[in-house]
Amino acid sequence: MPHYVVFAVGADRPGIVARLTGALYDIGANLLDSSMTILSGHFAVALALDAPLATAALEAALSDVAERLDLGVTVRAVEAVVRAPAGDHHVVSVYGADHPGIVARVARELADRGVNIVDLETRRVGDPSDPVYAMVLDVTLPPDLDADTLETDLRAVGTELGVDAHLHPLDADIL
Repeated sequence: MPHYVVFAVGADRPGIVARLTGALYDIGANLLDSSMTILSGHFAVALALDAPLATAALEAALSDVAERLDLGVTVRAVEAVVRAPAGDHHVVSVYGADHPGIVARVARELADRGVNIVDLETRRVGDPSDPVYAMVLDVTLPPDLDADTLETDLRAVGTELGVDAHLHPLDADIL
């Protein structure tokens, strides 16, 4: 069965997940992986799936739901599902005064050490007049990277950025 990734974005409202996944169910699609979130009041989703249709037919099957909910939908055919390289799972947490460059600098530090970012979430929290930037990354460390060394390096990056940055082992029962 062909493999796809479907991306959709639109103004948040109840029922988007039900209608979008319902339309996929109706055509016999099987969801493999998904990530859904609200970004500044907009619903955003990425779905990896198998579907018994060609790309154009899958796009057509989703067009009604996209139009009804005013969603921008993109369908991309992909090769069979590829899993990220195995490695020790950890969480990187970053908190501090909001300013440009936090994500880019932390991501560069991780990339330079061969760390794979599996998931990344950011939020501005606290008082709107003095927000705190919060970032949580789910990462996998390459086998030759010592977690204590990375923790030390991340703390140094945090100091450089004026934020707190820490590395923690990921609990095995977290998705």
